[in-house]
Amino acid sequence: MSTQCHLFIGQLATNSNKDIPGPAGYYYKGLWSSLSGSTVKRFNNASAISQCLKDKVVHMYGDSTVRQWLEFLSSELSDLKVYNLHNMKQSGPYVALDYAKNIFVTYRCHGLPIRIAPSPVTELHYVANELDGVTGGKTTVVVFGVWAHFTTFPIKYYIRRLMSIRKAVVRLLARAPATRIIIRTANLKRISTPLSALVGGDWLSLQRDKILRTMFQGMDVYFVDAWEMTVAHYLKHDIHPPRPIIKNMIDVVLSYICP
Repeated sequence: MSTQCHLFIGQLATNSNKDIPGPAGYYYKGLWSSLSGSTVKRFNNASAISQCLKDKVVHMYGDSTVRQWLEFLSSELSDLKVYNLHNMKQSGPYVALDYAKNIFVTYRCHGLPIRIAPSPVTELHYVANELDGVTGGKTTVVVFGVWAHFTTFPIKYYIRRLMSIRKAVVRLLARAPATRIIIRTANLKRISTPLSALVGGDWLSLQRDKILRTMFQGMDVYFVDAWEMTVAHYLKHDIHPPRPIIKNMIDVVLSYICP
C-alpha cells in the first residue's frame, strides 16, 4: 500500500472517535426530512419533476444503485424517453431525452472492478475520465455513486479510485464552479448467506462509506445519505432500496438541483 494511502487511513482512524455525527434525518409519514439544515422539497408528480429538470443535463455515473434513479425518472416522466442502444441492461450506457422540456439524462457504469454480467470492456469507463469530458456549468448536474463493487477488494483500491475521482471533481469545479455535483453514499443491504456477509457485508460497506465522506469533506458537493435513509426506514434492507426509499432519494436530489 502506498504511503499516501497509509496516511489517509491513519487520519481516518485518528478522527473516527471525534465529532461523531448524529442522525442525518428522519421519516415522518413516509417522507424524509433532513437535519442538516437543507430543506427537502416534495416532487410528487411528473410536472414538478420535469419543471425542476427543465433545460438541465444530468450525468449519472456508478453502479446499479445509481441506475435506479434513472429508472425511477423514466417511469415517472412519460416524455423522458430512454433510447435503446442495444446494450447490456445492467451496465448500460443509457441516454434519455425529453425534447420538449430540453431534459437530457445519461447513465454510465463505473469502470473495473465490477461484478455484473459480462459487458464490453469498451463501455466500462472510469468516472474520473468521464468527468474530465464534462463541460459543466449552471445547467449541468453530475451524480455518482461508487461503493458496492469494491467490498470484495482491498480497501487501498477504493481509496485510490476515490482520489482519482476527487481530483477530477476539483478540475471540473475549477473550470465550471456552477456545476452541481451530487454524491450517493453506500446503503445497507440484505445478507442472505455467510459468504455474502464475508465479501459484501454492511461492515465492509460502512468502511467505504466513511472513506467516501472523508474524501469529499469540505468540497462544494452534495450528499444523498443513502445509509441513513435505508437504516431509518421500516422496509427491509436491500442493496437496491425499494421504490418508496428511491422516491425520497429523488426528492433530495431534486431539492439540491432546485432549492
